[in-house]
Amino acid sequence: MKKLYKIKKSNIDKKGLCASKDIKEGTKIIEYKGKIISVKETEINPKFDNDKAIYLFNLNKKYDLDGDFKYNTARLINHSCEPNCEVDGVGLKLWIYAIKNIKKGEELTYDYGFSYDSDYKNYPCRCGSKNCVGYIVRSESRWRIKKRRKLKSTNI
Repeated sequence: MKKLYKIKKSNIDKKGLCASKDIKEGTKIIEYKGKIISVKETEINPKFDNDKAIYLFNLNKKYDLDGDFKYNTARLINHSCEPNCEVDGVGLKLWIYAIKNIKKGEELTYDYGFSYDSDYKNYPCRCGSKNCVGYIVRSESRWRIKKRRKLKSTNI
């Protein structure tokens, strides 16, 4: 079976994954692979200090998935404020699914789900979507950034 994706130059970041053919909503596209590690290890390992790219997913209260490996092609999927994919897990496995129909050549994206906290400005978003707030912040928290912008513009 032909892969549903290929690695291409991205408008969002250096590289990304694009659909190699039309993909229907609900299709399982690619597994997010990596090493299962304990949450404790995540907390103490300097590899996960947020000063560099981190390909980490929380699986449950005890385990995380470190996807920072070349064999994890899914790590190349970039963030978007208007994603066409989402990540869903069963047990200790994660899969990327299409949440809408995706046309051949379209970049695969999902919402990274970063929390809104004091360092959100360290994670600029370059997705270029009409709903982009300029930072990689989960959809449920973007209103906070929009509200701050509105307050700043009315105080000028």
